[in-house]
Amino acid sequence: MIADEPAAIAAQTDSYFLKTKAIIGHFGNRSATYAVFMRRPVICAPRFATEFLEKMAATRGQKFDIELSHPEGAWVGAGDPILYVGGSLHDLVDLETLLLQKLGPVCVAAYNAYAMCADLPKVAFLAMDARHCAGAQMAAMMAYAASVGSALARREADAIGFVGCAADATARFFGQAHGKGTMPHALIGYAGSTVRAAEMFRELFPGEPLTVLIDYFGRELSDAVAVASHFPDLVAMGNLALRIDTPGSRYCEGLDPTRSYEVLERHAPHAIRGYRTEEELRYLVGTGVSAAAIWLLRQTLDEAGFHSVKIVASSGFGPAKCRMMAAANAPIDVIGTGSYLPELWTETYATADIIAYDGVPMVKAGREFLLRHRKTPGDDLASAG
Repeated sequence: MIADEPAAIAAQTDSYFLKTKAIIGHFGNRSATYAVFMRRPVICAPRFATEFLEKMAATRGQKFDIELSHPEGAWVGAGDPILYVGGSLHDLVDLETLLLQKLGPVCVAAYNAYAMCADLPKVAFLAMDARHCAGAQMAAMMAYAASVGSALARREADAIGFVGCAADATARFFGQAHGKGTMPHALIGYAGSTVRAAEMFRELFPGEPLTVLIDYFGRELSDAVAVASHFPDLVAMGNLALRIDTPGSRYCEGLDPTRSYEVLERHAPHAIRGYRTEEELRYLVGTGVSAAAIWLLRQTLDEAGFHSVKIVASSGFGPAKCRMMAAANAPIDVIGTGSYLPELWTETYATADIIAYDGVPMVKAGREFLLRHRKTPGDDLASAG
């Protein structure tokens, strides 16, 4: 059952809201104004929340006064109301649970997406979060969030930003009709070799650019050169990319701790001069897809004459890792990521408080900062029985 179908509201709403609704229905309705806010800075991404409210108002034969304090894509400070909602308390009180679900995580994900795109403005991003989402609704909200954060990064940092996603269902948020992507690791294992998997893909999808995974057998550099050598026509057209997704349990082919430092000392010495945290060092010279691994892959391709072959990086590319890739000026063309999803779920909690009843300001102690000194939505709404 879809969460915002009327029959599902009661089953998915906190019981105390349902009991409050029953009490209001018995003793008489009032108008109320809610302020909805978050406890940390975010980027405003309200579409799913406002669409939910509009749908519920229409379903219930009501008019909710929805006032956005900030437009979509704007910065919002901690404790600053994102939106105000006014109307019949009887018809609003049981919507809070689902309303907050549709706002908090989206605004945090938009913030994270912005940070990643702004730190790496010359890199294109592909949203590959669908597998990490708790169902289709979350997948849609996270794709929307990526598009909002990306749009702000384009405006403020002249970034390329997110150019698409992996699933057809959410491609519309990026102006696309279909999801993007070539192959998972499963295809490499099925084919038995990296080159053979690429051949199979090319045979069935001859008109598409080709992105080939190179880490399945732990031979990132060897397979990169083998694939590029096998498809000189794609190389010449600039339609070949190699995706490195080395797991954190091992180093990329050709690297160890000492060799990783040597690679960055050659290509990005500034990145390893000065203090770095343990996490930052892992992103720079550690296992998995490190900055050193990407620089070594680029160096190997260039030395073999494959300057036009693009590098796609994936595996744990959240805001912190992107900052280190920027610090090392890592030669990445595209990042595939789902790690803009909120890492700390406790930071995603949106909160709604009623700040006025029948137009009279009133809010619980400690939340006086939500009060405002101007007319609130729903002030002129007549109480309904």
